[in-house]
Amino acid sequence: MTKMSQQEKQTFLADLHVGVLAINDPAHGPLTVPVWYDYIPGGEVWFLTGPTSRKGKLLKKGSRVSLCAQTESPPYKYVSIEGPIVAIEPADREKHSRPMAHRYLGKKMGDQYVGRDSGEASVVVRVRPEQWLAVDYSKMSL
Repeated sequence: MTKMSQQEKQTFLADLHVGVLAINDPAHGPLTVPVWYDYIPGGEVWFLTGPTSRKGKLLKKGSRVSLCAQTESPPYKYVSIEGPIVAIEPADREKHSRPMAHRYLGKKMGDQYVGRDSGEASVVVRVRPEQWLAVDYSKMSL
């Protein structure tokens, strides 16, 4: 059996992974892109993006997206969520950008990353997980 409990799914999603976000694009196939994200069990998934990027333009409050996080080495595990975008709001450098950069790059590199001028302010996108899929191959008995 490779099934995860809801608590195991939430704990895994809260761990540090690069997520793969899928967004419907009516003019093309779904846009699938890697994203840095954050999640606290029981809450919303959130990530940052530029509002004028292709990803940013496709994201609209109320539209649905999917996000998958996985391990890269055996025994493989993944958690995939699907749900509506519940908020898109301006990002704050100290509340959102710096903590996210520290999460993925560490303090020193994160501060350097945040200190660069990208020329465009980011937005915070919040997603409410409604559907969950997960597999944990470490539970498989041979």
